[in-house]
Amino acid sequence: MPLSQRWTLTRYLIEQRRRFPQASGDLNALVLDISIACKAISRIVSFGNIGDGLAAVPQPEAGGLNVQGEVQKRLDVLSNDIFVRMNEWNGHLAGMASEEMDDPKQIPASYSRGKYLLVFDPLDGSSNIDVNVSVGSIFSILRAPQDVVDSGRDCVEADFLQPGATQVAAGYALYGPATMLVLSVGNGVAGFTLNPNLGEFVLTHPNILVPADTQEFAINSSNSRFWEPPVKRYVDECLAGKTGARGKDFNMRWIASMVAEAHRILMRGGVFLYPRDTKDASKNGRLRLLYEANPIGFVMEQAGGRASTGRQPMLSVRPSALHQRIGLIFGSKNEVERIERYHQDPATRDHGTPLFAERSLFRD
Repeated sequence: MPLSQRWTLTRYLIEQRRRFPQASGDLNALVLDISIACKAISRIVSFGNIGDGLAAVPQPEAGGLNVQGEVQKRLDVLSNDIFVRMNEWNGHLAGMASEEMDDPKQIPASYSRGKYLLVFDPLDGSSNIDVNVSVGSIFSILRAPQDVVDSGRDCVEADFLQPGATQVAAGYALYGPATMLVLSVGNGVAGFTLNPNLGEFVLTHPNILVPADTQEFAINSSNSRFWEPPVKRYVDECLAGKTGARGKDFNMRWIASMVAEAHRILMRGGVFLYPRDTKDASKNGRLRLLYEANPIGFVMEQAGGRASTGRQPMLSVRPSALHQRIGLIFGSKNEVERIERYHQDPATRDHGTPLFAERSLFRD
């Protein structure tokens, strides 16, 4: 389609509001402000180790460790600051929460407050920047509780603890060879590519759908000794290929960048597993429910895929803490449902086939 005929993100949102009257102008404006934050982060990330992209931007000091106990890179802190500054003033939010902040961020008293909550991971996969692997930003929009809207009170942690199914919109920005914004406002999924000549996101991937079947899976096999039996069973069957129970060969992928993994699956199908395991018995998983699992799960299901803990649909989980971690499996619907069945099958508890047995990845 000629450039002049492509819809911008603004036009897409206006059309969504026309077709679906329940979509509000406030929501559209909030999404546009989020997109501006993503443009700013994209520009900074694109300079890599040159650092020139940081020159014109206030540079907060890195905070050492975040609430997750992870080292905060300079770009983590800066990206978080960009998200906050771009959205605190617009009058559409009652509060914000970020992977990089211990507590909810209050809207300053000098600004109006709105009816939405914004939850975000400002720079997912930042550890990959040093090796020039694609990274991204993930965001989720929730409705603020009515008493927050009516009273104008400060938000507390409990206000954000909503199941993923209640999300109004969610998406991510991917900073790769091209910068893309993938978005769902509850009516399917669309992908927009940043045109650097225009400075605008233009619609390049309307109505994205995840294929129901796949021959590709993604998992960190270095954790195989900690996997639960249902996950071991699934991976063993994939590795067995045509000679095994599945009767077809699979390819394995692992990028270690959540946004990049999700985007690959949206574009061509696949299944991603970062399941609960026994490596740390105190944790029910490694990924953040509010900042990663819920928004990515929402996008996947809006695109016809499925997101799950293995034991229950991801979007039905009721959060218990702002920085709660969880196991996540998402992607092509038929594969995710198969993994769910393995978790429910009592016989799987006795599945003891080792990942690297005689017919292993490393033997003929």
